[in-house]
Amino acid sequence: MSDAEVGALLLVRVVLGIVMIAHGLNHWRGGGRIEGTARWFSGLGLRHGTLQAWMSVVTEVGAGLLLIAGLLTPLACAAVISVMLVAGILAHRPNGFFVFKEGYEYVLVLAVVALALAVLGPGRLSVDHAGDIDVTGWAGGGIALGVAVAATAGLLAVFWRPEPATEAPSVPEPAEQEAR
Repeated sequence: MSDAEVGALLLVRVVLGIVMIAHGLNHWRGGGRIEGTARWFSGLGLRHGTLQAWMSVVTEVGAGLLLIAGLLTPLACAAVISVMLVAGILAHRPNGFFVFKEGYEYVLVLAVVALALAVLGPGRLSVDHAGDIDVTGWAGGGIALGVAVAATAGLLAVFWRPEPATEAPSVPEPAEQEAR
């Protein structure tokens, strides 16, 4: 692997790690703090909003730190992908693609970058490399995607209980109105 490739992987890991840490810290200490994050998660249909808020903080900060260190890279990438899948499905999918319309564009990019990183591996400048942990290629990508999908499905199965859609009162068709 060339020095440029090693540097590029380090750059991707560090930037993605910082982004994830910032997301986690924002859920914890930002605007509405844990209480506001819990209300937001509850509003998305997730039960136990406070637990969800803390789980997001721990997952995002933990994944970010692991990515920066280049430690257990496929599992760190799985955490990022799972968080982005949950966000994409619950918060952004109904809004379409573009991020400026609150769509899923941004979470898709983060998830795909994490998956690509799991496939490529963390590079020489990582704890994984120093510890001779070499889970890259299809194995790294498969682990990241498989764990992410399983974690997302588990979270949604256990905690997601959206409010049933309320039906608008039916308006009689014009023919029905004339018959009355």
